[in-house]
Amino acid sequence: MGKRYSALGPGEGPNYDWENDHTFVKVAGRDTNGAYTLMEDNLKASFALGLHRHETHAETFYFLAGEVDFYIDGDWHRCGAGTTMHVPPGVPHACRTAGNAPARMLMIYQPSGFDDFLAEMANMSEADFADEAKMAALNARYDIVPMGPVPPHPDDAD
Repeated sequence: MGKRYSALGPGEGPNYDWENDHTFVKVAGRDTNGAYTLMEDNLKASFALGLHRHETHAETFYFLAGEVDFYIDGDWHRCGAGTTMHVPPGVPHACRTAGNAPARMLMIYQPSGFDDFLAEMANMSEADFADEAKMAALNARYDIVPMGPVPPHPDDAD
C-alpha cells in the first residue's frame, strides 16, 4: 500500500527554473483530487507578471521573504514577509518584485491546474512561445486571461 501523504523538503518537488522565477510544486493537483495546487515561488530580482485575471480560479499568496509590489483591482500593495493576498475569481491582478531584489512566496491556486500549466510550458519551444494562437489556447485551457503589462506604479513617476 502506498503512502497516504506526501512530504517534501527544501528544494524538492517538480520545479521550473524560468528566466525570472524558480517555482517548486509542493502539492500537485493530483494530490488534492483537483482541489488546489500549492507552489513555492522564488522570484528573481527581474520578476514581473503582467495584468491578468482568472474567471473560475482563486489565488492566495503568502509572502515569505523580500518584497513584492502587488496590483489588485486598481490598488497597489507592498507585500513583505507575513503578508497574505487573496485574489478571488474575476479580479485583475499583476505583480513585480520591489526594489530590484528577489522575493519568495507561497501560492495556492484553487482549484488546481497551475502545476499542469507549468508542466506544459516546460515542454514548449521558443517557436511555441512566439505562436500567439498556441499561447492563447494554452491560457484559455488554464483559465488565464491576459489583460496587458504591469500597470504603472506610483513610485515610477518622475
